[in-house]
Parts: sequence; C-alpha cells; structure tokens
Amino acid sequence: MISSRSRWAAVVALILVSGVCARLGVWQLARLHQRREANAEVLRARRQPPVSLDAPGARDSASLAFRRVAATGRYDRRHELVLRGQAYLGTPGVYVVTPLRLRGSDTALLVLRGFVPAADAVRADLGALDERGELHVTGLAEPMGSGGGRPFAVEGRSTWAKLDLPALRTALPYPLLPVVLRQAPDSGLPRYPRRLDAPEVDDGPHLNYAVQWFLFSAMGIAFALLVVAKGGAVRRAP
Repeated sequence: MISSRSRWAAVVALILVSGVCARLGVWQLARLHQRREANAEVLRARRQPPVSLDAPGARDSASLAFRRVAATGRYDRRHELVLRGQAYLGTPGVYVVTPLRLRGSDTALLVLRGFVPAADAVRADLGALDERGELHVTGLAEPMGSGGGRPFAVEGRSTWAKLDLPALRTALPYPLLPVVLRQAPDSGLPRYPRRLDAPEVDDGPHLNYAVQWFLFSAMGIAFALLVVAKGGAVRRAP
C-alpha cells in the first residue's frame, strides 16, 4: 500500500509538472503572437509598390526586405553558389543562387533562381543554366541571416547550408546587397532552374503546441485529483 507521504509527494510532483506544461503553453501563445505580428509586417511589405533597383538611391534603402523588387543586370556565373540539401515536391536537389551584377553599379544582388534536382541534394548539373546578356529580374527580396553558412566546394562549385551574409560578403569580390531576390515564376523563363513561389505566410505550429501543453497540464491536474481522491477512499475504507 502506498503511504500517505508518497501519495502527497506524487500530488506535488504532478502539480509542478502541470504548472511547467501550462507555462510552456503560455510561451507558445506568446510565440504565436510574435509570429502573427511578423507575418503582418511581411504582408504589408508585399502589398507595397514594387521597388526598382534601377532607380537612384533604391539600392541604399534599408526597407527592401519582403518587398517586390525589380533589377537589371548580368549574371556572374563564375561566383554562382548552390544551397545544398533542398527538396521540391519530394525530389531532392539544390537551390541555385547567382550574383546579378547590377547595371551601372559595382554592387551585386544575389538572385535565388530556383530549384534543380540532384540525387544527393548536393551535386546538380548546372551546365545548361546560362541566361546571357542583360536581364530584367523580378521577385521578392528576402533578408539574409548571419552564421551557419558552412560553405564547402564540390566539384569546383561553392555549396552552402544557408545564405550567410557576412561570409558571402567576404567570399565575393564585390559589394553585396543585404537581401536575396527570390525570382518570381514566369512562363517566359527556362524550365530550369524551376522558379519558386513566394513562401507561405502562416501561423506555424505554435497554436497546436500550445494546445498540447495545456492538455498535458490538464492531465497532470486530473491525475493529481485522482491520487487525492484515491487516498481519501483508502482512509475511509473500514
């Protein structure tokens, strides 16, 4: 038979666990609120008129992130890089990212041209992806982070785990804008790289996680009450 002390120790432990779970649920709700605020900023930026980087002063703007952007220039495929470990509709591959040397400037804009299949999600055949001459490129500008790029060369081409702005600015021989342009799909573009739609703006998993933590909290309280009730029944038994 379980002693009264052990029973109350179990009750206290269950209440503590329940409190921790409830706190985690509140934290997930706070994360949800933060994400919705960030999503609202992204959607507001997407609804703004497009920014042309051909306009004077536009390249110095600090508000390019999440805006629709148009730029004119020439691709520098000598410094092209790939983002390894990607997938599209279940097919492994890489994302091709090519510097666009902007017209009338020494500055470059990285363009995420799209997806190319690769069996090992590292080595892709990029030989036939030339787009020559001066090009007008449109899409969404996305901010680049710092750290975690982990670049290494494969068959003479630089591969990255993610775009790492400080590391890329060191690796490339010209100034670089702080955003990457996700090129918009267009029927007039070649089949590959397969251009990517804009990422969805959603709430993520935070609400589901919050519900789960609150359920765990409720279960902890229920078990604690069950232990208390069982102890009372044992004491009342003849």
